[in-house]
Amino acid sequence: MCGIAGYTGSVPPDDNLIRKALDTMTQRGPDARRAWTTTGARQHTCLLHGRLSIIDLDERSHQPFHREGCTLVFNGEIYNYVELREALVKIGIPLQTHSDTEVLLCYYLLYGNECVNHFEGMWAFAIWDSRTNQLFLSRDRFAEKPLYYFSDAHGFWFASEIKTLSALSGRRFTVNEQQLLRYVINGHKSLYKKPEGFFNEVKEIPFACSALVKENFSPALTRYWTPLYAPQAQMSEQEAIEGTRFHLMESLRLRLRSDVPLAFCLSGGVDSASLVSIAAKSFNAQVHTFSIIDTDHRYDESDNIMATANDTGCANTRFTLQPGDDNITRLESLVRYHDAPIATISYFVHSFLSEAIAANGFRIAISGTGADELFTGYYDHFLMHLFEVRNDPSFAQQLSDWKQHVLGFVRHPDFRKYDLFFERPDRREHIYLNNEEFRSYLKTDWNEAFTETRYTDNLLRNRMMNELFHEVVPVILHEDDLNSMKYSIENRSPFLDTRLFSFAYSIPSHLLINKGYNKYILREAMKGILNDQVRLSREKKGFNASILSIFDFSKPAHRDYFLSDSEIFRWFKKDSIAALLNRGEYPNSYKKFLFDFICARIFLNQQQQHT
Repeated sequence: MCGIAGYTGSVPPDDNLIRKALDTMTQRGPDARRAWTTTGARQHTCLLHGRLSIIDLDERSHQPFHREGCTLVFNGEIYNYVELREALVKIGIPLQTHSDTEVLLCYYLLYGNECVNHFEGMWAFAIWDSRTNQLFLSRDRFAEKPLYYFSDAHGFWFASEIKTLSALSGRRFTVNEQQLLRYVINGHKSLYKKPEGFFNEVKEIPFACSALVKENFSPALTRYWTPLYAPQAQMSEQEAIEGTRFHLMESLRLRLRSDVPLAFCLSGGVDSASLVSIAAKSFNAQVHTFSIIDTDHRYDESDNIMATANDTGCANTRFTLQPGDDNITRLESLVRYHDAPIATISYFVHSFLSEAIAANGFRIAISGTGADELFTGYYDHFLMHLFEVRNDPSFAQQLSDWKQHVLGFVRHPDFRKYDLFFERPDRREHIYLNNEEFRSYLKTDWNEAFTETRYTDNLLRNRMMNELFHEVVPVILHEDDLNSMKYSIENRSPFLDTRLFSFAYSIPSHLLINKGYNKYILREAMKGILNDQVRLSREKKGFNASILSIFDFSKPAHRDYFLSDSEIFRWFKKDSIAALLNRGEYPNSYKKFLFDFICARIFLNQQQQHT
């Protein structure tokens, strides 16, 4: 895990800007920061790297890394580098390191732009090829690693973080008001619906895409992998269970590779607890876990957390979230580091985990991101499943199971209707919940309707793929990356494995939910590995917290913080926000709105300070 940046353009790179850009990489690259430049008749290039050493800690693996006329800067991990390295040795290619960095560059030299098809991992990398005077960039299949860019007629700039992109290009980017309103009114699931971010001039290389930059300095994008739902109609339940167990264990086996200590984020859910249990019981790994405890009973998962800790014998470090004035300072610091509002309150909470993991000497954190989107995990998934099996002989039993085992946990009124999608399969009002009221807080009209990408006609699987690639997981990965990097921690997500994804999306949809259990296949795959208290728990609390765990609205200072003068009141009516603070009772969607509002306020104030 590292920070990368670079430039290719018609003007030689500025040494002062390079130094400033390297200074922004201190947390992403605490172990080494280096720059390399090359000049030509019409094109000049520089590549920058800040290293967080994870594999082959020797300085021989520092970057920019050179070989046979090509220079690489790389952020991420090629988890199958051991197998790829063995293949290189077998065909007689000499290697000077034991790093995945050298393996990556060797595969580029062998296979060119098609090298990415050999990699299992997470990455954002750039290779300057002096043989062709081209810059080749690539981003991994699930967009685990960030890759921002900015281009104009004179050059192309890229970086792992916007602050680094701004420093290297010498430009102050302007706030994208549409993205800001999208975030506050529609919430975090709207942030990746369009190829825009919080700054007008900045773009991202999309997931599973590569880019080639030539003399016109405009990136030519190519998609090298497309996710598919390809169900194997004859697959049995037992085959689904065994295949899931195999592929998840193989994924975690690869992601346990490290030359530095690693830790696990542990919540009370099946996802993270499965990974901890596999690591401890199947791989005999020395496991240290970290957990957040919220005193709000709706989000308190301490019983399940301790069930897993006790069952595996792993060490568990817990942090209890409390409201306080220092939380405001912390939130301001996070927004400043993210160069954006924090997407959800969960990622304010997650920052405590990253800090604790770093303070205890760990450099890697493993989390359960993606399991909900591979195996089902949300309450509306049950209803979409009922829609998909509505004409199946099993429907009556499936409905009975839902009423008996699930309905009692459901708080959202829409999700208490088993036939919610029967008449309107395209119903999605629950995703931008209460946004009509939030729009009424604006001084001017603004509206952006919900949209989704069509991957398949299967309602449930299409929804899950949208959550995986456009709504939920991209947000989680973005926040995970920045929260972790703020404390020089690498985050790994074993559920985001290419082969595991392909297998999960070959499982027929009707097998995913059974006996009133979501993640039925995953739960059965973990039988005998994961303790039954967690494995058979039906209530989903999620990694969450209440805004009242951060702010105490009975304190005048906390109320004034929301209502003091700010750029945000160019768009929002102050009296509407004051009335909302006076409510006393805050349904979940209103708490999310208040958190988004305050983050947007902080972000705008910080941007104004820079102008």
